[in-house]
Amino acid sequence: MRHCFAAVFESLCRCTLVVFLFCLPAPVSAAGQTDTVCVLCHGSQPGRIGKPVELWRNSIHAKYGVACNDCHGGDPGDMVNAMDPTRGFLGKPKEVEIPGFCGRCHLGVMNDYLASPHGKSLGKGGPTCVTCHGNHLVLEATLTLINERDCTKCHGFETASRIRESMAETESRLVQIDTSIVRFNKRGIDSISMEKSLFALRNRFHTLFHQLDVERIKGETTKLNGDLDKLLLSIREIDERDQKRRLAGISAIAVALVAALLLRLYANTLE
Repeated sequence: MRHCFAAVFESLCRCTLVVFLFCLPAPVSAAGQTDTVCVLCHGSQPGRIGKPVELWRNSIHAKYGVACNDCHGGDPGDMVNAMDPTRGFLGKPKEVEIPGFCGRCHLGVMNDYLASPHGKSLGKGGPTCVTCHGNHLVLEATLTLINERDCTKCHGFETASRIRESMAETESRLVQIDTSIVRFNKRGIDSISMEKSLFALRNRFHTLFHQLDVERIKGETTKLNGDLDKLLLSIREIDERDQKRRLAGISAIAVALVAALLLRLYANTLE
């Protein structure tokens, strides 16, 4: 009889462990990024030649795996022929070529820029993409790019300030949703559809940066905020379901431990 209760006790402990592990967040794997020959060569050199790699490593491009060859072309796997034009090497663009250079990936943004007062002054002393976003240390498109220090290099800050105020609430929602998705991924919660929705809404938001039309921006951000509110509602619903699942898991663990303890005490009385 004693051995029977001991076996039951061991079985309950194992079940408790399984329930406990089920309640833990799923592990998240991170894929490493292999440096291209561009990075290996330039990154090993001092001064002006190596500086672009240092800047790139801290850029939004590096964060999302956009390498040198994605912008400059060439063969990223061949040290000898990496800069061969026959391998697609483009080199450094001229000032008036910069929008087209960046627009190969950011087509919608390029068109918005070209239609804006900034784009219409291209080649006449006006700003290009790298003026605001940087070239190798490419900065993420956030409202921090709209600041008095940089904007007043060319003109007053009044209009830019109104644009920033109109977009601040929307950016706050985007950051909140992005933070929640990262949290879901760490817990192993499926958020692929939500990520796709956020990606599309963020792109819509980024197109507003180059329009420089305050009233149009206000109208567009109002529409965006409505769509973002739907995502925030979905996040709250997922959080509530996850909380119930966790509470159920904790309750199951507690019941199993109490049952195991009682069985163990009873087994001891039989000894």
